[in-house]
Amino acid sequence: MQKKAIVLLSGGLDSVTLLALAQQQGYQCYALSFDYGQRHNAELIAAAQIAVDYGVESHKIITLGLGSISGSALTDSDIDVPNTPQTGIPVTYVPARNTIFLSFALGWAEVLKVHDIFIGVNAVDYSGYPDCRPEFIKAFTTLANLATKAGVEGEPFTIHTPLISLSKADIIKQGVALGVDYQRTVSCYAADEQGRACGVCDACRLRAIGFTHAGITDPTRYQR
Repeated sequence: MQKKAIVLLSGGLDSVTLLALAQQQGYQCYALSFDYGQRHNAELIAAAQIAVDYGVESHKIITLGLGSISGSALTDSDIDVPNTPQTGIPVTYVPARNTIFLSFALGWAEVLKVHDIFIGVNAVDYSGYPDCRPEFIKAFTTLANLATKAGVEGEPFTIHTPLISLSKADIIKQGVALGVDYQRTVSCYAADEQGRACGVCDACRLRAIGFTHAGITDPTRYQR
């Protein structure tokens, strides 16, 4: 029987690489995306197309109201997306986002009797988010196996983070080797309605540096 996995799919560079890796490892994939109140839906449009392109078993887009609690430049129009590198935890951090995302993935996994969850967190070329660290993943895995019927009945969950220790350049190289078309992805915090990147936010900056260091032409569509 083919093994199965839930893959968190944002529509960005990291998540499509994650999906390609999970499929390479032989998993039948169920993709999960979130409309959490972010500034634009370009990533979700990309995620829907990627899910079709990769022939996932099912793709769910779950609507959340994180914008109602605000606290992030990604959900609050009153907080500007910074266009210069930030120190510390930046204003683009969305409070508890990965905890919430993984909780939904965990619930769906338990319903489907799936025990593997893939998330594209990265602790090297990232923006300083606390919920992208190995310590967080380890703690959530413990929680998952204490707080679920499957976990306490001896069917534990594994949270897979194959990108967590890779540079952005290494992620891109892996994706290219797997045939990923990065032109179809959207990583920008402030993309326009056509999905074109601003070119100056943290996500754009890290993405562009990654392509440069990988020695691969950047296929990103920019606003200018």
